[in-house]
Amino acid sequence: MTDQTLLAPASALAPAPTKKVFVKTYGCQMNVYDSDRMTDALAKDGYVATDNAEDADLVLLNTCHIREKAAEKVYSALGRLRDLKKRKAGEGREMMIGVAGCVAQAEGDEILRRAPAVDLVIGPQTYHRLPEALKRVGRGERVLETDYAIEDKFEHLPAPDKAKTRARGVTAFLTVQEGCDKFCTFCVVPYTRGSEVSRPMAQIVAEAEKLVSAGVREITLLGQNVNAWHGTVTTGGEGLGALLQRLSQIEGLARLRYTTSHPRDMDDSLIEAHRTLPALMPYLHLPVQSGSDRILKAMNRRHTAAEYVALVERIRRAQPDLALSGDFIVGFPGETDADFEDTLSLVRSIGYAQAFSFKYSTRPGTPGADLKDQVPEDVKAKRLETLQALLLEQQRAFNESCIGRTIDLLLEKPGRMPGQLIGRSPWLQSVNVDAKGVEIGDIIRVRITAAGPNSLFADVVDD
Repeated sequence: MTDQTLLAPASALAPAPTKKVFVKTYGCQMNVYDSDRMTDALAKDGYVATDNAEDADLVLLNTCHIREKAAEKVYSALGRLRDLKKRKAGEGREMMIGVAGCVAQAEGDEILRRAPAVDLVIGPQTYHRLPEALKRVGRGERVLETDYAIEDKFEHLPAPDKAKTRARGVTAFLTVQEGCDKFCTFCVVPYTRGSEVSRPMAQIVAEAEKLVSAGVREITLLGQNVNAWHGTVTTGGEGLGALLQRLSQIEGLARLRYTTSHPRDMDDSLIEAHRTLPALMPYLHLPVQSGSDRILKAMNRRHTAAEYVALVERIRRAQPDLALSGDFIVGFPGETDADFEDTLSLVRSIGYAQAFSFKYSTRPGTPGADLKDQVPEDVKAKRLETLQALLLEQQRAFNESCIGRTIDLLLEKPGRMPGQLIGRSPWLQSVNVDAKGVEIGDIIRVRITAAGPNSLFADVVDD
């Protein structure tokens, strides 16, 4: 120990106090990915994650703007955080409040006006600037960062921390594409996430390799229109099929998935990837929204029901084991009983393993909000109930069809019972199994013995 160290003041020797951040994530898998990356970016400034807002020096709401009343849910949460911030201030503890994500992008000025307790509003394209924005907050500013970044935000984010990645589990999300150029008349995404932008292949591969080196066995590629990925930040380049081919060559990466897709971007190379890549799981989320051509046109989907059915048939010829998932909106303006029957007919003809269905809700700023002939709420509710009953029947039938099958199961986490482990099937169902002598991250052979509405049960197959 040097004399200089001996003479140093105690404050210079004491470690900097740990700062804690609590992130509340709303919405899609891309927001889950974004929340993880914001946490990674803040780690450089000494923040560690906490699961309790009460303990946090910084609370971030990472918001979603897809559904009706999404913004009001955020303001409700901000009201509770305002009270917490005031109470903590009375105890001599400071707490900053930030709003991130798509509500922040769409309503940044309004958030600052309506919620004076908010210190920071930052959009999904600028969250790499979060550490600098917090420094400005520390200087007494209220910060609004919602301009679309000129720079590539992913280049400015730190690499995923190996220890944090390992703690998050053996599966991971990886955003490869953002934004949307489709402009469906019901959707706010083009206005909150901007136009379609693809990350370069080399950048994606590098991030995937770091994830795998930390113990990740399965990666799900994310994008608002993930199959619109084209390999470069500007137009042109290779398609998603080529990216999947390259990622499948990473040693230790056992499984690949991707979501969410648009029917117009399912090209030949991507369909061929479903035929030829063992790592690409036989599961596809391919939203159609409606089975009525008239409603599809009003939605600006730019495909017909028959074209969607033909596309599904092509993909199933390439991958006969495919399980299909979809999205549906009922009660779009002008939807008649006949239009709704067309949707039911399409569902019966396709057969879905899973699906997500919603009543249409107007989103301010979208063309759909100005359409006439809005469908009454009670009609929407009745149609949704009918559709969901059919979809649930199909989901149960698919799960029951798995009984007796032998599959590879990626073990992801402990179950609720002693000795029980939970994994995901190739078709994304949760599978419960009693297994000894194996670890999380192992892929084991199991035989499906029973099926519930949302999960499967299995026994280990002895090799």
